[in-house]
Amino acid sequence: MAGITPEVVEVSGGNLVLVIVVALIALGALAMAAKFRSEVIAAGEGTDSMRTIAQAVQEGANAYLTRQFRTLGIFAAVAFFALLLLPADDTVVRIFRSVAFLGGAGFSAAVGYLGMSLAVQANLRVAAAAETEGREPAMNIGFRTGATVGMLTVGLGLFGASLVVLLFQDKAPQVLEGFGFGAALLAMFMRVGGGIFTKAADVGADLVGKVENNIPEDDPRNAATIADNVGDNVGDCAGMAADLFESYAVTLVAALILGSQAFGDKGLVFPLLIPAIGALTAVAGVYLCQPRAGESGLTTINRAFYISAAIAAVASIVLAFVYLPTSFADLANRASGDALDSTFGYSAPDGNPALIAALAVLIGIVLAAAILALTGYFTGTEFRPVKDVGRTSLTGAATVILSGLSVGFESAVYTTLVIGAAVFGAFLLGGGSLSIALFAVALAGCGLLTTVGVIVAMDTFGPVSDNAQGIAEMSGDVSETGAQILTELDAVGNTTKAITKGIAIATAVLAASALFGSYIGTVVEKLDEITPKDGDRLNFWVFSPDVLVGLLIGVAVVFLFSGLAINAVGRAAGAVVFEVRRQFRDIPGIMEGTGRPEYGRVVDIVTRDSLRELATPGILAILSPIAVGFGLGVGALAGFLAGAIGSGTLMAVFLANAGGAWDNAKKLVEDGHHGGKGSEAHAATVIGDTVGDPFKDTAGPAINPLIKVMNLVSLLIVGAVISLTVGEDSHRGLSILVSLVATAGIVVAVYISKQRSAVISDEEPAKV
Repeated sequence: MAGITPEVVEVSGGNLVLVIVVALIALGALAMAAKFRSEVIAAGEGTDSMRTIAQAVQEGANAYLTRQFRTLGIFAAVAFFALLLLPADDTVVRIFRSVAFLGGAGFSAAVGYLGMSLAVQANLRVAAAAETEGREPAMNIGFRTGATVGMLTVGLGLFGASLVVLLFQDKAPQVLEGFGFGAALLAMFMRVGGGIFTKAADVGADLVGKVENNIPEDDPRNAATIADNVGDNVGDCAGMAADLFESYAVTLVAALILGSQAFGDKGLVFPLLIPAIGALTAVAGVYLCQPRAGESGLTTINRAFYISAAIAAVASIVLAFVYLPTSFADLANRASGDALDSTFGYSAPDGNPALIAALAVLIGIVLAAAILALTGYFTGTEFRPVKDVGRTSLTGAATVILSGLSVGFESAVYTTLVIGAAVFGAFLLGGGSLSIALFAVALAGCGLLTTVGVIVAMDTFGPVSDNAQGIAEMSGDVSETGAQILTELDAVGNTTKAITKGIAIATAVLAASALFGSYIGTVVEKLDEITPKDGDRLNFWVFSPDVLVGLLIGVAVVFLFSGLAINAVGRAAGAVVFEVRRQFRDIPGIMEGTGRPEYGRVVDIVTRDSLRELATPGILAILSPIAVGFGLGVGALAGFLAGAIGSGTLMAVFLANAGGAWDNAKKLVEDGHHGGKGSEAHAATVIGDTVGDPFKDTAGPAINPLIKVMNLVSLLIVGAVISLTVGEDSHRGLSILVSLVATAGIVVAVYISKQRSAVISDEEPAKV
């Protein structure tokens, strides 16, 4: 038997040329990012007051990310050396797997930082354009900003993967494990830290400003407003950009690992060609996003997405039939795929490889379109779910919260069924071959990747439009018409952010499913290296007690992770509430507009709180699969991953869509429905939105990288787990010790986190 990585996959000269072409397309995507950035920077910057406010936001965002990267550098250094200790085929692979880890982490950080640095310059340009030029130019600036981040994501992801394939060829899948792990780990930290920052500031600003003092959301008299605007950039922009980049990177990693097994050398190249098509169609999608007279901004963006997705689908199908053979007999170097099939009792592959690949990619593209439509329905202001949530505001905050929870729960079911149908549909394409079926699932993820450039543009549009509205309101230099344009764009941005979260979750499930298959295959390979008899005893039956216990622990980790993230926001928001109350009370003239709030004080509070809270979720994600694997074995670890994927999917969609529905219900009331701003209905929706903030922008999105981090950690440690737990030379005592140490690390981290849960008193409003 052989495992998930073929013994030899020699990439032929013609295929190497194609990989070089992919690398050049990646560089072209980076060039387009530079072009879109220059178009944004060329726009007008607005009034002196706008520039002053924007400068404060820029300084706060840069200061936060600088401190965050300094903190994350410690985790990166530890992970770099830890990877060196894990088994690999040879020393070169082991070293460059760690180097690739730094590359993936660095690229993820670069996408987040560069995206944020442009967003904080674009926000005042959108505000200025809304006032002086109208809706279409303002929208174009916002979308071009997102397009810059989208092309950075596509360019760096493709370039990193193609470079590794060029340099390592048959060893590329193992090296890419490090690349994907680096991208996923850093994205998770940025998602958690940025999410805590942005929502602590947002919740604190809303509770003291809107609810207690009845002043607008971005009123300059509120000391938390600058921190709130900073948070939009470090959380919704930098965090989500890093998140989508790691989705891109990890999906490529999974596809290349499985492709080399299922399709031989062509399987190592084809997964790169599909996203390369996506890079080209993303450029088309950006230029197609031109507002038409009388249509809503969301309609414009959706049209650009659907057209670019359709072009990608046609091009991918043509590529599959041109590049791939129509018979498995014509595919070289896929002997390990046959061996894996025979191990689990699957039949040899049969059918048309080109047709299987084309249909799998098409499933991924259709899935992206379906998630866009489904999420838009449950979170858009023009559809019934959000209208119903808004209507319940007439009876108070409690009914708003109940109706929002209902929307979240219901939407999670439908979205999960759609994602499950896509995964199972791709799996069925295998035609009885496990190796081909798993690769088809990975290719569905690659199909979804063809839409990532436009998806990232849609996501970044959200925080940019939100910030633009904040700058306009704080400066007071925008007319009623300009303010209405910015309000409309902000509502569109809320929906696009919710949509991109849904698609990121779908990508995570496809990538995690493929990685799960990689894990199973690696288990087979490692067991066979010890003794074939151990392979005969391998089973992952769900009714096996160890597998069932592992599954329950996987579900529990997702719930604990979500609780920790939401609780962290609550603690940090409590500190903001007391600090803002103190300033209203102790600084003369704030409410009259003659006193200046201490904005920097609030920025400092949420910065230190968010960075302090980074460690516990990260420790949980890394150590929990180590504790389960070394303590309960590879079967329990398989159950753990299955439980995490299933519960993570439902939890992430629930949190994201419930929060999105509450947010847009508030926008609906602010547009004049049910009494408008200042009414009791408005106060009720503000409470709902406040509850939803950590749902949709902290805990929910962070689950996406969480499940991939745990899958990648499992894939990286499985060799060590088997060597210590299986066979005559096993060291069960040592494996139990490793498990106990990992468990102790989790317990200590959670305990320390809980010690910070003490209620903050009015006498200590800013204690951090």
